[in-house]
Order: sequence, then C-alpha cells, then structure tokens
Amino acid sequence: MTDKVFVESLSLSANIGPDWWGRPREQPVLISVYLTLQPSSLDRTAETDDVSDTVNYGTLSKTVTQRVEEEFKDQLRSHGLHGVAAAVTHTATALAGGKALEVKVRVEAPKAILLADGLALETVWEVDAESGQSDLGSLKKRKVLVKDLILAVIIGVNPPEREAKQRVILNLEFEEALGTGAFGDYPSVITDITQALEASSYLTLEKFAMQAVRIGCLSSEHVHSVTARAQKPSAISFAHSSGVEITRPRAHFLR
Repeated sequence: MTDKVFVESLSLSANIGPDWWGRPREQPVLISVYLTLQPSSLDRTAETDDVSDTVNYGTLSKTVTQRVEEEFKDQLRSHGLHGVAAAVTHTATALAGGKALEVKVRVEAPKAILLADGLALETVWEVDAESGQSDLGSLKKRKVLVKDLILAVIIGVNPPEREAKQRVILNLEFEEALGTGAFGDYPSVITDITQALEASSYLTLEKFAMQAVRIGCLSSEHVHSVTARAQKPSAISFAHSSGVEITRPRAHFLR
C-alpha cells in the first residue's frame, strides 16, 4: 500500500554554473519531484474525488516554479544542482504538510556536459515523522548521473576495430558519500574521464568501463561509488547495442 504524488520533468531555467561552453549563465533544467505519502493518504481523495484532500500536483508545480524563478536567476551567482535540489526539496516537503514520508528530487541539466545528453542530480530525503510538518529527517541517497556521453575510441579485438575509432556510449552514476558535503565539480571529472579514455585504446569494454570507474572514484572523497555502463552500438549487427556495467566503491581503489 504505497501512495505517491509526483511532477515529472518540469522545464525551467536556472543559473547552476557554467554551461557546456564554460559560460556562467542560466541554462535549461528539468525538475522532477516524487512525494511518497503516508500509508492510505490517497484513500480519502479516491472516495471524495476532491482535489483538496490530496497534495495537489498542480499547486506543487506552481510552487516549485515560483521558488526556482525567484531564487536561481542571478547571473553573478552559481547555485549548482545541489542548491536547486535543496530548495525544491524543502518547498515540496512544506507543501505536503506532514503527509509525506519521503521526498525524491531530480534536477537535470541537458546542456551542462558537451557530448552528453545531460547531467542530473537525484536526492532522496526521509521526512521527520515526529514533527509531522515540513522538517527533513535523514538524507538517504544522493547521486549524480551523466547520461549518454559519446566517446570515440579504438576498441575491440577484431582487426578492423584496431584501425578506426568507433562510437562508445558511456553512462555514469556517482553515488555521493553521505555526511561529507556536496561535490559540484563533475564537469571537470567528466573532462578528465573523456580525455583519458579517448587517448588510449582497448581490446575490451570491461577495461574501458573499469578505467572510467577508477577515475571517477578517485576524483573526490565525496564520491562513495561509481557505476559505468558502456555500450557499443556497432558491435552486434541486429542489436541496438552490446555492453557491460561495472560498479565499484571508492574504497576498492584505495586498498
């Protein structure tokens, strides 16, 4: 018995830092909010068919939009994905008025990373049950995702694959260590990963993906673990792609 109210991919703009050309200005952001409610919270609305008995997702959308438009337009100050996510989380929790058990917020910047489809931050907070109001309890998860980064690499065991670079799609997930503060310099980390991978050649996707994981894990003490999903679209004739996925904690490379 789980009840949720959500708004997905709300399109706004905010100054979250440099765009993919290094210019500090407003850029598009997609904001999603998922409220996990107290058990049976939506039973009343299902009976009365009255929107006033639920957490109104229309009001949630308008409130989040107003908060972002008022606070994150400053051209001289970069708030980062973490700043936007924190503001949206507090706004959504306050609007829920004690009905929420958990708040998940995803803030995605489609134009933050050159050659990638987006950079996203996802946070999950537990709501303080004792207050019954808008106080946040514990941070349960905080991760950063890089979507469909396109790299050109010499990779493969067949002779033609050793002669020309081919396209590899790389998806990365950085799970941040809780209690260490936020880490915001992911564009620089992605640049380091891209330069290292494209400067080398590989026989297997396994080594390629592990190299990405290693660089990501060692990039900051704020990183708890990294998952790399590497895909070769041209490897199998009648398949969209073939690939591997590797997850390792930072501690694995510090031993």
